[in-house]
Amino acid sequence: MRQLLIPLVLAAFSALPATAQNSAGLPGTQAASANSTTQAAASTIAAPPQKIIIDTDIGDDIDDAYALALAISSPQLQVLGITTDWGDTTLRARLVSRFLNATGHPDIPVAVGLQTQPTASFTQEYYAEGYPAAPGKWPDAVSFLQSQIQKYPGQITLIALAPLHNLAALMARNPAAFKKLKRVVLMGGSINQGYGDLGYLPGESPSAEYNIASDIPAAQKLFASGVPIYMMPLDSTQLKLDEVMRPILFSAGTPLTDTLSTLTSEWTVATQNPTPTLYDAMAVAYVIDPSLCPTQPMNIVVDSRGFTRVGTGAPNANVCLHSDSDKFFHFLLPQLMGTAGEPILAAPSATSTSPGQTPSPAASH
Repeated sequence: MRQLLIPLVLAAFSALPATAQNSAGLPGTQAASANSTTQAAASTIAAPPQKIIIDTDIGDDIDDAYALALAISSPQLQVLGITTDWGDTTLRARLVSRFLNATGHPDIPVAVGLQTQPTASFTQEYYAEGYPAAPGKWPDAVSFLQSQIQKYPGQITLIALAPLHNLAALMARNPAAFKKLKRVVLMGGSINQGYGDLGYLPGESPSAEYNIASDIPAAQKLFASGVPIYMMPLDSTQLKLDEVMRPILFSAGTPLTDTLSTLTSEWTVATQNPTPTLYDAMAVAYVIDPSLCPTQPMNIVVDSRGFTRVGTGAPNANVCLHSDSDKFFHFLLPQLMGTAGEPILAAPSATSTSPGQTPSPAASH
């Protein structure tokens, strides 16, 4: 049933006129564009997978769950481990462990970061508490990061999706090890566009973005570290998974999409917001396909209020100031549904139905 349903749903998606897609917040490109995106992703599978570690504050906002889902569903990535950061890091580890077990990845290591005072609501607490508490089950995140970097010097991309507390702790404990990272790809900061600014209005309205502003000294240390940084700020990550795309994704009925559906529902109840903004997913997507968020070298200065200002010195980060939402979602949905590389079928046109013939389900209303 799933094999029949997904092509029909995607066919209906591709058949929408561009104006109808845009009015619903849907990608307005043609099916051929979507196919080229998934084919480009598929063409990279032959390359050796990139070694990554994800540092996450999963459980507050919902975007971390989508970022994790994208990482574990992508053969282009080898996930060496997940480290939890900020707030109740043990509860976050329980959430990650349940997520990995539910989606068939119990072998991926989980490590617990340093506890801090929470600064946001833990919206997916019910799901996290479904995994048994096990004191001492998970290793220390900073030690885990250090050991993995020393094992694979110059090979690891650290994807930072949280306040940078664990990273700062590693820099303090073993700065030489930290410098052996291949790069840090982070969701964080704001250059021209702040929260809620999707680029439709003139002028600039940057924000003190949460991941940076929550631990300003840690962010300042990172941007002074000399490690290559690829930064996905609010300017390029306010990507809305809207009411048309959510049923398409959840219709796949896989363990991964079912888990995302469960967590999204729990987040929606807690926040009274049905539409996730997938900030963190772009950081993972960039590692898989850099064309999704082209970067430019910039000098970034973190000020005392947590704003990421553009300085005049030598570049210390590669920053993505704009992304194509249409291209991103045509990449993301097939990856999460397990259909990446498969063609998105074009729906039959109305003129292709012979008189007296019953329209196909994809073309009917």
